[in-house]
Amino acid sequence: MQDLSLHLLDLVQNSIAAEANLIEISIEEDEKKDWLSIVVDDNGKGMDEETIEKAVDPFYTTRTTRKVGLGLPLFRATAQRCGGDLRIQSIVGRGTRIQIELQLKHIDRPPFGRMEDTIVSLILCNAEIDFVYSHKTNYGEFILDTREVRKIIGELPINNTEVIAWIQSYIREGLNEINGGVL
Repeated sequence: MQDLSLHLLDLVQNSIAAEANLIEISIEEDEKKDWLSIVVDDNGKGMDEETIEKAVDPFYTTRTTRKVGLGLPLFRATAQRCGGDLRIQSIVGRGTRIQIELQLKHIDRPPFGRMEDTIVSLILCNAEIDFVYSHKTNYGEFILDTREVRKIIGELPINNTEVIAWIQSYIREGLNEINGGVL
């Protein structure tokens, strides 16, 4: 995949397929330690140990539409190529946690991509699901919690075009702020 936001989109699609109604996305960049951590936590169906082992096999998928599932294996390969790895923790009936760690400044690390577009797309297409997106850098931390947005907008649907435009702008401004004014 061309950028990390697309990898993240694929991971979150797995959470949605697992019937999660709360998905937490946490990104932490540490320039001093030259380390990047991406975590996706969900409250979906969860997986047993056998399924966890198979999940990183490109020739295993639970889908019936095609015979391979490349999302997790590709993200694991990206992490390993950049001096890190991908770990999966899951409890059947409670949810799954996927953590990817890699070297932040590694020459092979894909760019972040347009994270605000990815998050907005997820919210727009999955209005019934709550998302918590947190992104921490050495300059600060940004958090978007759709549960809080819902309190503010009241009866207005979260996928209303004006609400989505505001969310996108809010994310863009927040990411700009925690990246030292550089996006």
